[in-house]
Amino acid sequence: MDYNQCLNEMYALRRFGIKLGLSSIAHVLSELNNPHHQFASIHIAGTNGKGSVAAMIANILRISGYRIGLYTSPHLIRFNERVVINGDPIDDDSVVKLWNRVKTVHKPDRELTFFEYTTVMAFCAFADKNVDIAVVETGMGGRLDATNILAPRLTIITNIGLDHQEYLGKKIKDIAYEKAGIIKPGTACITDVQTNKAFDVISDTARTLNAPLYQLGRDIHVRKRKDGFSYSGFEFEWHQLQCALQGGHQMRNAGLALCAYECIEGKKANWKPVHEGLRTVQWPGRMEIISHSPTTILDGAHNPMATRQLVKYLKEIKQDRSLTLMIAILNDKPYESMLTPLIQIADLLIISQAKIDRSMDPQILKDFAKPFIQNIRIIHDISEAYFEIRQNSDPSDIICITGSLYIVGEVKAALNENSQEIFLA
Repeated sequence: MDYNQCLNEMYALRRFGIKLGLSSIAHVLSELNNPHHQFASIHIAGTNGKGSVAAMIANILRISGYRIGLYTSPHLIRFNERVVINGDPIDDDSVVKLWNRVKTVHKPDRELTFFEYTTVMAFCAFADKNVDIAVVETGMGGRLDATNILAPRLTIITNIGLDHQEYLGKKIKDIAYEKAGIIKPGTACITDVQTNKAFDVISDTARTLNAPLYQLGRDIHVRKRKDGFSYSGFEFEWHQLQCALQGGHQMRNAGLALCAYECIEGKKANWKPVHEGLRTVQWPGRMEIISHSPTTILDGAHNPMATRQLVKYLKEIKQDRSLTLMIAILNDKPYESMLTPLIQIADLLIISQAKIDRSMDPQILKDFAKPFIQNIRIIHDISEAYFEIRQNSDPSDIICITGSLYIVGEVKAALNENSQEIFLA
């Protein structure tokens, strides 16, 4: 079997949909000698910011000398991006070997889903490569997410908003209950959950499990300074910090990552990996600037909370420049609350459609947007839309591509195929 055949088999598993629960993955991991018991882990849940926090922690710990595994989802261009070891995605041969190993395991009750298979493959890869610590992002929720089979050294809950309500519940407290499911007895949890109803659920769960709970803004602090930002933690204060990731919200994400670093390293924590780790961290597709002429931003904001963060950032940089918004949204997302704040600051709206069966009909988005913005066009093909926008934009303009990670992934794939595209021009 070659790499492409392997991926075709794996992606075919999506017909099984999403099944939350741990019994099936626990059985498969047991048959594989429990690879997830062979490394320490940091487990991260939350509505937004999971990936950014995970990338920061992984980079800081790697610079500190640890061998680090990083498991995130979804990927933008290639499947291999989901499983990273010491900064490098696993290679194609490893993907095929891991798939062949896992798929032959007997499943007593049902076939694993795509995400469950991917999670088992990641844990096997981390065990094979002898990582010291795996930084693992939940796929959805927490309590019944496949990754919750871990017994981590540390858990993090970034924030909580309304997303995946068909699976996690309609109310904030219901979603908080699912996210709080990653908290383990006696294991410290770090959080940036600020909503009272959600924090009460997190706090009650931590108290019941005798798990130390550290809240950003109460137990640890970040503050914006003229020369960057500062962090004040348990033992350390670090100043003149700069984060490579764009957006004011990344300062708070960095606060969670630095607290995690303190929890892992204790008194051995020091300035160099903190400074270098934040300065060099990469997390593609999240307020990622791929060109400066015109300023072109890719952001996979796919829920109202993420959209609000993006709008705040765009307002800061827009000034009197023209903003073209290119968007594609999935049909299970609250497009009204996502689109409204964006079109209020856009001068031109281009509506496109990702190549996935869950992509929303552009006409629905156009009909909603018409009362708010005059300049609207539908260009179904994402690659065609992107290059047409680039061709017709002035160097001083801003282009923002957002709505889901799928549109971001398709743009990045189109750029990889077009050798004439100049990044960061």
